[in-house]
Amino acid sequence: MSWARRAVPAAVAAVAALAARDLLQRDHALLRNFPVLGRARYLLESIGPELRQYIVAGNNEERPFTRDQRRWVYASAKQENNYFGFGTDNDIEYTPGYPIIKHRTFGRAVPPSSPGAAHDVTLPCAKVLGGARGRARAFRPESVVNISGMSFGSLSGKAVEALNRGAALAGCLQNTGEGGLSPYHRNGGDLVFQIGTAYFGCRDERGRFDLARLKDLVAGAPVRALEIKLSQGAKPSLGGLLPAPKVSAEIAATRGVTPGQDCVSPSRHAEFSDCDSLLDWVELLAAETGLPVGIKSAVGDLGFWEELTTLMRDTGRGVDFVTVDGGEGGTGAAPLIFTDSVSLPFQQGFSRVYRIFAERDLHEQVVFIGGGKLGLPDNAVVAFALGVDLVNVGREAMLAIGCVQAQKCHTDTCPTGVATQNPWLARGLDPARKSVRAANYIRTLRRDLVKVAEACGVEHPGLIDTGAVEVLDGRTASTPLDQVYGYRPGWGLPCAADRAEIIRLMTAEAPQGGSAPPSPTAVG
Repeated sequence: MSWARRAVPAAVAAVAALAARDLLQRDHALLRNFPVLGRARYLLESIGPELRQYIVAGNNEERPFTRDQRRWVYASAKQENNYFGFGTDNDIEYTPGYPIIKHRTFGRAVPPSSPGAAHDVTLPCAKVLGGARGRARAFRPESVVNISGMSFGSLSGKAVEALNRGAALAGCLQNTGEGGLSPYHRNGGDLVFQIGTAYFGCRDERGRFDLARLKDLVAGAPVRALEIKLSQGAKPSLGGLLPAPKVSAEIAATRGVTPGQDCVSPSRHAEFSDCDSLLDWVELLAAETGLPVGIKSAVGDLGFWEELTTLMRDTGRGVDFVTVDGGEGGTGAAPLIFTDSVSLPFQQGFSRVYRIFAERDLHEQVVFIGGGKLGLPDNAVVAFALGVDLVNVGREAMLAIGCVQAQKCHTDTCPTGVATQNPWLARGLDPARKSVRAANYIRTLRRDLVKVAEACGVEHPGLIDTGAVEVLDGRTASTPLDQVYGYRPGWGLPCAADRAEIIRLMTAEAPQGGSAPPSPTAVG
């Protein structure tokens, strides 16, 4: 009781002090008019996303990922039941743009019927990365699902480590992001090294690109390809800034910058200024390292792509892969106008780029990679039908290792330790355990892609053509995918030789299924 008698006056005094502060301050009219009580408004605003996420929103109302989509990722990562009962709750009939995948009754591929079918499928790429241009270190990616570029600095070191370990377990690639190759990227997973405008990890003391440092880095790490980042979907044509307080000694060492100073990424590259000089630089990097070299870009003005492909066709120089990032892609921080309204969404952007390559007969020589919510099976299947050879997963991989879509990435207060440099918050993330969840998610996505491909009558998702997808225009009409995006017959598929080889690989690894023995009266 004596404790209570002391606590009550102390609490009253604290509330009175807070009320006095609210009455005297001049920044917030609400607090001056309603001292203490007005703070409830700011509290509710601060936890609004969480309230909507768990209490208010329906299963398909939240963005960027709905509750159903997050539940599927979480259950897949934990190897729990990721099935849904009682039929779809999507409003299919009245949702223009809704994709419908058309199964085949008698397809070439016959799905196995065992409960564990396709659970451990490797699912290699249908094309050899760098093979068309004879790169010395060309290779066939072992997985069509890979981890997208997310920098150390944007993600915590433990999150990067969890994803790298997960990539090793799942046999897929991890893109480093533009923030350099950190110690956390060296836990067994193969890498795609991304070269951004600041040349982090391969720059000299003045911030200029240093070819010798790049070659040393590639020689000392499991880097399988180089990706030149021109832009990304969520913030195209913008540079970046990591404020000085966040530039720790560890981040500074990884990026090759000074600790405790603002770390700036320019909006443009210094090594090239047009498509011609870009292709010269691509060929230089490929010749010096032997690695396949590609570009990553969001899609806006198509003049760049037309000029690039014309030069590739006419001069023989060229990129080995193209990563198209949709405007619906994620980022740690960007102005609202850019995340909402700048750059085309993935399907529109990718289809336009693919058509430009196909019109110049270059589409079979390039590996196409897609990003922008393609870590969900339905989105990925449509992407494969449009011509994607590999999909990159970013936020979905973050969900798999614990992200709860708190949307605090830009505040350094991520509650699950994924997108923060706060040591206390990051300590809650166990890389050893979360790596297993990342690998489980990737394996499950590959499994679902194989199952859908077999339902469409083919052995591999890269063999799903535009004829297998229709887009609903409303309750009473739909349009085939090739007509929606102006594709010609055969577009969206690898060349005949690549198709034959991937069929051979898939049927050798995953034997075809069958049926029960026919009765004596069966026909055929």
